[in-house]
Amino acid sequence: MQDTTQQDNWKRLAGEAAARLIEDGMVLGLGSGSTASYVVRYLGLRIQEGLQIVGAVPTSNATEQLARELNIPLTTLDAHPELDLAVDGADEIDPRLCLIKGGGGALLREKIVASAARRFVVVGDVTKQVLLLGVHFPLPVEIVPFALPLVRRRLEALEAIVQL
Repeated sequence: MQDTTQQDNWKRLAGEAAARLIEDGMVLGLGSGSTASYVVRYLGLRIQEGLQIVGAVPTSNATEQLARELNIPLTTLDAHPELDLAVDGADEIDPRLCLIKGGGGALLREKIVASAARRFVVVGDVTKQVLLLGVHFPLPVEIVPFALPLVRRRLEALEAIVQL
């Protein structure tokens, strides 16, 4: 287990590095979770220093609230269906750069925002690096209630442990 202070420092450094990719005039996607919140905070500082973005689409209510507190201009996918850059965190990242996302409950919005972006950047600290996905963190699967019985049976046929 990593020291929380050290882990927070790694997250901050990763978030700041990702936020430095943001340029004037961009339309952004802002992800969810602890590491992504550092991106949002650093973006807020950069805007205070003069960076001018068109707007940002948040992937969760928490990210939206933080962005509003930091005076980051927000927009929607309706107004800007194509984003220049989306930045989000991950729950686990393997050596092939495959990842698990969505453990915080914003998976659908995260996937939609990522798919609307010309460039998608995942931020994560060293504690997110794993050799094999799913060993330490469960794979989130979002389903609609209508499909629950079908999806449950199919996942169980794959020997998955299904938890709601």
